[in-house]
Amino acid sequence: MTDDADTQEEAVDEAEAEPEEVAGEEESEGLQNGDFVRLEYTVRTVEDGTVVDTTSHETAEEAGIDDDNHDFSPRTIVVGAGHVFEAVDHALVGDGEGDEATVDIPAAEAFGTFDPDDVRTVSVDKIDEDDRYPGAQVQIDGEQGHLETVIGGRARVDFNHPLAGEALEYDYEIVDIVEDRLEKARGVLGIYLQEVPDLRIDTAEVEEEVQVEADEDEDADEDEDADPTYETEITEKETLYIDATPQMTMNQRWMFQKQQIAGQLVQRLGVDRVVVEEVLDGGGGMMGGMGGMMGGMGGGAADDVEEALAEADVDTDEIVEEIESVDE
Repeated sequence: MTDDADTQEEAVDEAEAEPEEVAGEEESEGLQNGDFVRLEYTVRTVEDGTVVDTTSHETAEEAGIDDDNHDFSPRTIVVGAGHVFEAVDHALVGDGEGDEATVDIPAAEAFGTFDPDDVRTVSVDKIDEDDRYPGAQVQIDGEQGHLETVIGGRARVDFNHPLAGEALEYDYEIVDIVEDRLEKARGVLGIYLQEVPDLRIDTAEVEEEVQVEADEDEDADEDEDADPTYETEITEKETLYIDATPQMTMNQRWMFQKQQIAGQLVQRLGVDRVVVEEVLDGGGGMMGGMGGMMGGMGGGAADDVEEALAEADVDTDEIVEEIESVDE
């Protein structure tokens, strides 16, 4: 990269010579929304400098939050896709590889302002006995909160985000701009999954039913409501294959957002489809995948029945008991 001072001087000279043309060029220079980048970053609270998140192992150790299971490698994100705070997305536009910046994020744009009404008293009966202590993370009526105090049969729970009311400081450095499509796919999946499975992109032949266009010379009086005619065609589709793992298939974000994730992958990678392949370890235990999702290979009739029953919230044990009682 050239020296920043030299670059600025050149930009000034060009702006004086042809201001309108250069202004148009400058708008398209650097990163734009939709570009993939790898970031090194550290997020701290403004008030006391508490480290909230970081890709630096050294910073984490200094903050006393070292975690052997945490991945401290740079994060791959899509500019403008909401993978980072909105203010950071805006700051990245126009930047280039090696650029650094510090972005201040007001509390309202980070995790929201603190709402006293979200600190409520509830019955301890709604809290598991093992979680009835100050500081415990609890789930009550579908809301996540942390328990402040327990007095008798009542508990005081704060349902605000732990960082509500905190302004943040976001330091980042652009490590590089990502062009490789598999690396882009890993970046998208890494937003949702703690561990990204094996991926590959390949071209596959797929059978498709295609509607046959009516012959222009056909009788004009032919019934317009007649059923359309279809024929089978073999087409080639560029496919992103994902090897499903137990960790992936049990991940809640994946289970509830797999269609949206697949849509992002198709749109941002330019592939035709996404196939999730089931991985079996041969041990006879839990299956390591959920085949059939997003165009993958089928997982079998038994799996389909179990999945349908689960979605319908059917208690199979109760059904068996009712059948047995009728037989008696």
